[in-house]
Amino acid sequence: MNHAMTGTLARWLTGPRVPGLPAPSELPPPRLSFEFFPPKTEKLEEQLWQCIRRLEPLGPRFVSVTYGAGGTTQERTHATVSRLVSETSLTPAAHLTCVGATRDEVDAVARRYWDAGVRHIVALRGDPPAGASEYTPHPGGYAQAEDLVRGLRRIGEFDISVGAYPEGHPAAVSAEADLDFLKRKIDAGANRAITQYFFDTDVYLRFLDRCLAAGITVPIVPGILPVSNFSQVVKFSAMCGASVPAWMGKLFEGLEEDAETRRMVATVVAAEQVRLLQANGVDEFHFYTLNRPDLTYAIAHILGARAKVGATG
Repeated sequence: MNHAMTGTLARWLTGPRVPGLPAPSELPPPRLSFEFFPPKTEKLEEQLWQCIRRLEPLGPRFVSVTYGAGGTTQERTHATVSRLVSETSLTPAAHLTCVGATRDEVDAVARRYWDAGVRHIVALRGDPPAGASEYTPHPGGYAQAEDLVRGLRRIGEFDISVGAYPEGHPAAVSAEADLDFLKRKIDAGANRAITQYFFDTDVYLRFLDRCLAAGITVPIVPGILPVSNFSQVVKFSAMCGASVPAWMGKLFEGLEEDAETRRMVATVVAAEQVRLLQANGVDEFHFYTLNRPDLTYAIAHILGARAKVGATG
């Protein structure tokens, strides 16, 4: 018995020691931003506003509202953003894309946002419209996000965020060409980039090295996706070029019918990811909430974010 115990203990003590991450109290609270998507039904609208009210007390720098191809989403996005301006203490950022519209039409939407009090735009090229396999610039439109950024700079002093892709945009010819696109968007006047979500911290940190080497100095804010529906994320990631590591599949294995445990695992995975980033000096995070606030709230809390005193919840 003793011999067996000694053997086990000796084995446990032979491996390298892994130091712990810094205690959260040693690090400053992070700057946060949240992304929502516009609701398609009244019930989903209710869910969205519950999400907004739950996260509002955390005092994010801004909250963004996504924008899909086609007029209906555009109207819903505008309505949601306008309501954020008039009914909350939040700073809304509106998504704007180049897809399916002339420059004049896009400029008109941007002016409507400016007139509604919106000063922050997330400028994106946008996905091809439904049914199209690849992106084709509108004949009279902005061809790429860098052109859209320049156009917005002509309209007003917007705070402009653009997209960045640590693992490369799915349509990119090469990683170098993709980084060049990002540099051009920044040089055109963008204030920051927000990344596509990723799950391996090294992917993001190596990308930061490459960005700095390319002469980019604005913040490259990590996009964080708390994953509770693993199979859905696998499908979505295949389309958007984000890799899903094998270790993640292992963590969610056998939980297809167990939503509650999936949520717990999701919190652990994302909390470990953001704590490691925070320990590496990253102090800004952008959460893709999927209009579900609880995971995001818990992870932000672990990072050191706290509800502002007197904020509504």
